[in-house]
Amino acid sequence: MRTVRGWFRETTGGLPATFWYLWAGTLINRLGSFVLIFLAIYLTQERGFSELQAGLVLGLWGVGGAVGTTVGGTLTDRWGRKPTLLTAHVGAASMMLALGFARPLWAVATGALLLGLFAEAARPAFGAMMIDVVPERDRLRAFSLNYWAINLGFASAAVLAGFAAEVDYLLLFVIDAATTLTTALVIFVKVRETRQPSVSVPASLGGGVAVPKSALRTILTDRIYLGFVALNLLSALVFLQHISMLPIAMGEDGLSTSTYGSVIALNGVLIVVGQLFVPRLIRGRSRSHVLALAAVVMGVGFGLTAFAEAAWFYGLTVLIWTLGEMLNSPSNSTLIAELSPAELRGRYQGVFSLSWQVAGAVAPVLGGLVRQEAGNVTLWLGCAVIGAVVAAVHLLSGPARERRAVALRPLAVPPVEPATTLVPPAPQAAEAAATAPAEPSTTR
Repeated sequence: MRTVRGWFRETTGGLPATFWYLWAGTLINRLGSFVLIFLAIYLTQERGFSELQAGLVLGLWGVGGAVGTTVGGTLTDRWGRKPTLLTAHVGAASMMLALGFARPLWAVATGALLLGLFAEAARPAFGAMMIDVVPERDRLRAFSLNYWAINLGFASAAVLAGFAAEVDYLLLFVIDAATTLTTALVIFVKVRETRQPSVSVPASLGGGVAVPKSALRTILTDRIYLGFVALNLLSALVFLQHISMLPIAMGEDGLSTSTYGSVIALNGVLIVVGQLFVPRLIRGRSRSHVLALAAVVMGVGFGLTAFAEAAWFYGLTVLIWTLGEMLNSPSNSTLIAELSPAELRGRYQGVFSLSWQVAGAVAPVLGGLVRQEAGNVTLWLGCAVIGAVVAAVHLLSGPARERRAVALRPLAVPPVEPATTLVPPAPQAAEAAATAPAEPSTTR
């Protein structure tokens, strides 16, 4: 018992109160994240759209998200973290209801575009606020805890949404909107603005990259960071097939929506059970090696989907690529924080989120096209090949990223509130989880 108590204190203790309010908001929001999980099934089975039309609607969600993360990143740095978060959440809840009542294809497509815009505009602000309030030494476990909350909500939502969809698909949209508004209320009441006054931009980002005056030019000339973002884009193209093509493949094998919900919930359950131990497992290890291993494991998991026909086999593939996701997420999050200059934190977060939105726009269309023209097996084996390529490039580019992180480390702005020993609203026990993403999200 003493050992368990010590582990719990080491894992959750000493984090700022603001972090726990953000954590609680994340959990509430993800508990109701029904829509994106079942949107592909809703569009094809309930609305009668073709696979191509469903892919295009999901792609428009990604296009809206790409615009949202870009605008959200700029507003995060200029307007502030809190107002950006509140505006994004209220707008997303409104568009969620509008999408639920939309009937013609053009209305559904427009609703998906605007929902993606508002929903993803929150990502840069949330990420920047997390970095603002959590000291560098605590960020790995803080991001792991937040990822844990995301997946606790995701696993619960996946199971509940499967049954709700069998009652009435409109319930998915209503509950999702309600939890989004609840999250906005938590932020409005409990979270204060964390943006610091602007400081002068350093003469160099390290690694020989000079910093021009324009924020956009700064990012566009930061080749090390953009290379990292490009690798995430490739990984996201693979990962997001679990939202677009996986439910369609399972449906063609005669599996029900509730079965898909239960299978995909394994992703969240495994993360909840294991994610709290991951920081200790990877602490002190080369991030490049961890990210490379994660890419290989995810590729293998999605590649095996080519041979799945029964629910248990699909479940096995989900468990495998989830292990890769668990290794990838904490290392990704801490690396983004260390590669982002403090005064451009929101925009750097926005550019990284943009890779997810581009993937969100491209993955369903590309996946549907490959599956339609080359077949199901080609799609999933192609995912395995992409995973291997990403792993190799991580190993090659890792040393340059770490040198950049070291060069930027002295520039970190002190956290806006001191750490406290406040005991958090502890997770009941490690058992159920959810992300999004993302992803996501709602992509992860």
